[in-house]
Amino acid sequence: MGKLDEKVAVITGGNSGIGLATAKRFVKEGAQVFITGRRAVDLEKAVNEIGGNVTPFQGDISVLADLDRLYDLVKQKAGHIDVLFANAGGGTFGPLGQISEEDFDKTFGINVKGTLFTVQKALPLLKDGSSVILTGSTTSIEGTPAFSVYSATKAAIRNFARTWILDLKERKIRVNVLSPGATKTPGLLGLVPAEQGDALLGSFAERIPLGRVGDPDEIAKVAVFLASDDSSFVNGVELFADGGQAQI
Repeated sequence: MGKLDEKVAVITGGNSGIGLATAKRFVKEGAQVFITGRRAVDLEKAVNEIGGNVTPFQGDISVLADLDRLYDLVKQKAGHIDVLFANAGGGTFGPLGQISEEDFDKTFGINVKGTLFTVQKALPLLKDGSSVILTGSTTSIEGTPAFSVYSATKAAIRNFARTWILDLKERKIRVNVLSPGATKTPGLLGLVPAEQGDALLGSFAERIPLGRVGDPDEIAKVAVFLASDDSSFVNGVELFADGGQAQI
């Protein structure tokens, strides 16, 4: 038996990186999974990698009409949600003095607005006692040069969890934040030109007590824990999967 047998899970940003690794793990543990992504080609590739029991949805979580279409699809095909992994997000480097309004609006639009409405619009489908997982970051508690806007969005997500467990306490819906440290994903490597990728990973590894960056599957295993009954009394926490990066 799998830890998520007969569970219905929705993973935003499930077409690559941590979201894709988590979708693979959830399916392996018996869940019926819906994944979202903005690019059809990446979704098709992800579905082929996952191999079965997954339904793709092309859309942008910062567009509320897209979220409505997503949950219409979930309602039609599954009828409810047991696990919601609000994982989609992103950001760019930009030091104070060079932050544009466009970059600010885009980052807050996806990470904060998108996460908020991903969860709020799922409420009619979320079963009482279900699990909501929000993707945070070690940047929520650390200062990172030229990354203040992204960091601020992740701090906001941390407070979402603290507040929403009170808003949802009558329904016994658990809300937790999964905060990865530096993890080798297309999103992280996409922050710099390709030729600088190894140097970027090396610079992060120097700050991590384990001496390396994370693998997406290592974060996915933590997501399985938060999604399953193994974490039935874990609520409102920020669980760091960071090799110790933010703990020193």
